[in-house]
Amino acid sequence: MKEFNDFLLSAISGTEWPMFILLIGGGLFLVFYSKFKPYLFFSHAIAITRGKYDDKNAKGDVSSLQALSAAVAATVGLGNISGVAIAIHDGGPGVVFWIWMTAIIGMCIKFYSCSLSIMYRGEDSEGKLQGGPMFYITQGLGKKFKPLAVFFCIAGIFGFLGVFTANQFTETFMSVIKPADTIFEMTDYNWKLAIGFALAIITSFVIFGGLTKIAKVATTIVPFMVMVYLLAVIGVMVMNASKVLPSLQLIITEAWNFDTIVTGGFWGLVIIGVRRAMFSNEAGLGSAPMYHGQSKNEEPIREGLVAMLGPFIDTILVCTFTAVVIILSGAYQEDGSGIVMTLNAFNASLGSWGGVLLMIIVSAFALSTLFTYSYYGVKCLSFLTNAKIGRFYNWYFVIMIVFAAVASLELVKNLIDLSYALMVIPNMIAVLLLAPKVNKAAKVYFQKMKNERAKA
Repeated sequence: MKEFNDFLLSAISGTEWPMFILLIGGGLFLVFYSKFKPYLFFSHAIAITRGKYDDKNAKGDVSSLQALSAAVAATVGLGNISGVAIAIHDGGPGVVFWIWMTAIIGMCIKFYSCSLSIMYRGEDSEGKLQGGPMFYITQGLGKKFKPLAVFFCIAGIFGFLGVFTANQFTETFMSVIKPADTIFEMTDYNWKLAIGFALAIITSFVIFGGLTKIAKVATTIVPFMVMVYLLAVIGVMVMNASKVLPSLQLIITEAWNFDTIVTGGFWGLVIIGVRRAMFSNEAGLGSAPMYHGQSKNEEPIREGLVAMLGPFIDTILVCTFTAVVIILSGAYQEDGSGIVMTLNAFNASLGSWGGVLLMIIVSAFALSTLFTYSYYGVKCLSFLTNAKIGRFYNWYFVIMIVFAAVASLELVKNLIDLSYALMVIPNMIAVLLLAPKVNKAAKVYFQKMKNERAKA
């Protein structure tokens, strides 16, 4: 395992700058190329999500709200709780500022990529409507670009595993409510193995039901889990009100610390922020377009605006609250896995109840992510083979949940970081090359909305 982990680390170092240039450089290009128009229609995006513009006769499998809920369920997970803690532990409070910047840019990337997911939809081997990077690459750029789509899908087979979530859920369980060994006479390894099997079984009940079942479960869980978590962290912040402003100030001042002790100096700090933000909201990764491409919506720009809300919810809101709680508690200065740091932050303010509350929240976050993530892998394998074979990915997915429960955090984090960086490359190349198509459609759509507002 050590040799494999060392290989992952060396591979990650080789993909950092291509990822950074495409994600941040490409994202900034899209922000200015769009003339900031998507951000100006933020309230319109909320209206779309509320169902104001739903078309029941449109092609697709789920509503825009269900697509957003499924995409957010996949992104609002343990990456927002433990991933932020890991980032602050590795890079200091200033890393949060770069998470914010990446998220704001990510909103525009999601607008473009998810607009493309409707603009260029295809069919799988069973004739079912599909969307996502592999389809806008092959249909938007042409068949000669198919190697890019294949590259994306191969990386996705590894990147869309729920290994980080399974690993951090297990750590939480072991830290909060692991029964005494004197009663059950089980080693920590056996406990982790048992937790992994339990997670795999529960996940199986949902993911083998297909997209419709996944979307329905996600739509039920996501609003509840986000609200409970935000109430919990707001409670912690109220109890430590005098420390909230200093924590936010520390984020701003440390973001420009050119003498940081982070490996790689200032740019190392920025890259940690970019990487963790991408892990949090997946902008540029190409995952969300797979859900949004299934929406009952034939207006690409409308779906792009809905998708834009994802990074705002899971990074600007959820990650910021998590970061403030971790910084004001000082938990990020302690050694331990990401989830243990967050657990210590909750316990410092809420006592023993903090751990129990976090366990409930983590359970909802973990399960919603596991329920939704497998779908991405199924689509990747289906594209590489066919829809029938693609469904076997679910078996691979649940087996890897068990593996992740007993694996080290470092190993699963490196596996996901490398896979994500590799997926960004083909997806962002396609999004940047096809951006003029989105701008052309956006010009017509935004003018139509302005005319409607003028008549109202």
